[in-house]
Amino acid sequence: MRDVRALAVAAALAAFAAPALAATAKDKSDCEQVKNPGLKVSACTRMLSGGGLPADVRSFAHHHRGLGLLLQQNYDRAIVEFNEALRADPANIRSLNSRGNAWRGKGELDNAIADYNAAIRLDPNFAFPYNGRATAFYNKGQLHRAIEDYSQVIRLDPTLAAPYNNRALAFRDQGDFDRALADVEDAMRRDPKNVAITSARGEIYRMKGDLERALADQNQAVRMDPKSPLPFLRRGDTFRYRGELARALGDYDSALRVTPDYIPAYVGKGLSYERQGNITRARAEYEKALNSRSQYRGDTAGESLETARARLAAFDSGAPQPTIKAAPTRVTSQTAIPTADAAVPATAPQAVTHGRRIALVIGNAKYRNATALINPQHDADAIATSLRATGFENVTVTSDASRETLINELRTFANAAETADWAVVYYSGHGLEVNGANYLIPVEAKIASDRDVQFEAIPLDQVMASVEGAKKLRLVLIDACRNNPFTPQIRHTAPAETVAAAAPTGGLAGTRSVGRGLGEVKVAGATLVVYAAKHGQTALDGEGRNSPFAIAVVQRLATPNVEINKLFRLVRDDVMEATAGRQEPYTYGSLPGKEDFYFVTK
Repeated sequence: MRDVRALAVAAALAAFAAPALAATAKDKSDCEQVKNPGLKVSACTRMLSGGGLPADVRSFAHHHRGLGLLLQQNYDRAIVEFNEALRADPANIRSLNSRGNAWRGKGELDNAIADYNAAIRLDPNFAFPYNGRATAFYNKGQLHRAIEDYSQVIRLDPTLAAPYNNRALAFRDQGDFDRALADVEDAMRRDPKNVAITSARGEIYRMKGDLERALADQNQAVRMDPKSPLPFLRRGDTFRYRGELARALGDYDSALRVTPDYIPAYVGKGLSYERQGNITRARAEYEKALNSRSQYRGDTAGESLETARARLAAFDSGAPQPTIKAAPTRVTSQTAIPTADAAVPATAPQAVTHGRRIALVIGNAKYRNATALINPQHDADAIATSLRATGFENVTVTSDASRETLINELRTFANAAETADWAVVYYSGHGLEVNGANYLIPVEAKIASDRDVQFEAIPLDQVMASVEGAKKLRLVLIDACRNNPFTPQIRHTAPAETVAAAAPTGGLAGTRSVGRGLGEVKVAGATLVVYAAKHGQTALDGEGRNSPFAIAVVQRLATPNVEINKLFRLVRDDVMEATAGRQEPYTYGSLPGKEDFYFVTK
């Protein structure tokens, strides 16, 4: 989404109406321009150095100096400038919007949303705060609210391509691929030469499981922009998912020719060689990534570096690497993929005890008022056996649990956790996110409206509270992000207070939101929460006995000498490979740096 949003940022800058200035025309022009952020900052600084400026001129110069710093990704200094602009002119909605963009750049999404809300209150017909707020909601996993705001941008300015494309990506992440494709087609009609939009359509087809159509768009993206590494990278990934490893390697090499030392291409090559069974060459590519001094980094490179570190740790463990089959060219189900049974180790070789470790494993499959599930009971058995094999002292398994049973099991486990070093909960079954809160669904739950959830389901917070007493590590694994049968039938009701007071007129303001999958979770201390699929997304079921997530956990759990953060990175990457990138597990939280944690050491 970033490339397309850049168009909106540039448009916002160009839309700023400058007041009459006493400064030189050259300073004014340089302060307003957007192509050279350094020149922009210095010109605005010259304007401000004179002193005695009228309030509107001070606001203008501080605003544009803030924009220059924002373009340089110097978010803290940008925020200071926008504060000054607003001090001179509290009604400067563009500074409110831009400060929201700076907060969003820092990852402080609630502060960003507060600024976008304030800008919208000042001018409900100004499109850009809706777009910024939509992106913040998207990043929080609140896809329904993101879609509402992108819809407002489209209503206010239907000529823009970017909001159609952005809304398409939100629909994609909701699994509503038909609406996503309709939006991306609208975006392409408005901007047919935009490589980011063409690439987005390819990604939507890939997420839909149609790798042929994805490849056609990626071919077009390469033709449109052969000087960018990203189209080659994305096409290489698709070839790798399809098992066409020689063609994948060719595309990664093309990306490296365009941008030497391109970290994601090194890692793509490593994954391809690994799929070929050539561990020596895979290791060499991962080491190139880690030794890279490239300044062309960003989010994609950061993700790639994490993968490289985890794969090298897996190689160093000496354990055989799992074999992952090529993804089908076209899927037959939008909610499940073919899977083999999890290969559960009987014992972990040379396992070393790591204090007292206990686990509660829950598999809810036989739902009485919703679609029954095949995988959870088998997943629970496989996970429990694997935990015992890695030296867990006590592993409690419960299947098809009612609400009362779940509460009793969690209460008992919480008491036991107070005398444990590690406490682990694994849950497989249905889950829901309602108004930002996550719930696990007991098998007898009757959910007709969003209000029913709090009475019928178990808050995820209660699960997290059950592990709080553990002395060293608290771990919660949630395979409850499936395509939920409760979601489409739930009636939306209004809470006591309006939960979306700043939402646009005509949207779902004043109603509780029911999300797809589970929502983002905040954790503190030595705690990790691992979702089978990233917040706001859904996980795939396995057409065999086990889910893709459970298979990946089981095949990695007994890998010796791999620190736990790297181990769950391996799980994430294995699931991504098995599902052609359609499902991305996600880990929330961090562990204290003074101690590393391992399931197994030699």
